[in-house]
Amino acid sequence: MSSLRQFEYALAVAEEGSVTAAAERLHVAQPSVSQQIRGLERELGVQLFARTPTGLVPTVVGRAFLREAEIAVSASRRARATARAGADELVGELVVAVQMGFGTQQLPRALSALRRRFPRLEVTVFEEPSAAELERLCRRGVLDFALMPACERGPAGAHHLGDEELVVVLGAGQRQAAADRVALRDLEGEPWVRFDRDSALDGVLLNVLRDNGLTPATAARVSQTATAVRWAAQGLGVTLVPASAVPDGHEHLVRPVSPAVSQPVIAVVRQDAGPAETALLELLREEEWFVPASSSPAS
Repeated sequence: MSSLRQFEYALAVAEEGSVTAAAERLHVAQPSVSQQIRGLERELGVQLFARTPTGLVPTVVGRAFLREAEIAVSASRRARATARAGADELVGELVVAVQMGFGTQQLPRALSALRRRFPRLEVTVFEEPSAAELERLCRRGVLDFALMPACERGPAGAHHLGDEELVVVLGAGQRQAAADRVALRDLEGEPWVRFDRDSALDGVLLNVLRDNGLTPATAARVSQTATAVRWAAQGLGVTLVPASAVPDGHEHLVRPVSPAVSQPVIAVVRQDAGPAETALLELLREEEWFVPASSSPAS
């Protein structure tokens, strides 16, 4: 009968592209990895990997198997973490994904508080620019926790945390900088520093401009909000980012826009949430989020 250890070995081989590298990462002997993979293939009656000039790559059947193996291994880690959780101690791994540009200040503060509470908890965080990919990972159950902008057909298990105010970043000396608030219509004809086409942030930017009758002239596309802010500061073009994503030292180039623009932010927690996910959700709810002037705080 196949074991979770075999699943972990197969996932490591797929990620590293070789048995040798997988063994080094897992801190086990190379023959042990080879033996486990061969035993798994015999039991399943399929070939999971094909040897190529660049290394081992999963076969079509192997890719399908690895998708399910990843879910099983992730569930096992969560189960172990929950079983070991006590009143004052929590160990294990928490996998968090965040949509690029959202919760840039709030998430690190909440994670710092979480780690002070549970110092033996291992937290893995990665930024995912693609909204579609993040939603896919949520549906597959690979993620323990995701932080993302709300969408019309949001994933199950979503909790509204608050709103991110979107602000415009201007170049030094730009004429609009004299105003306390920049009217979006006054940005007609300005070049824009935009984001990757499949990113949620670029979708938000494009919708805001279209809603205000603007057709953006794209000066450049970048994959990080900090890069967009720095390039806008150098005069390449203007950009629109969540206020929390503005790096230190650039606040003087930031202006709120008129009409005001905000984006709801949600946390998506896996269905069988454990104590770590629950604690992180509560900490994020305690964080300060932007409340639009026309709105009242949620009860």
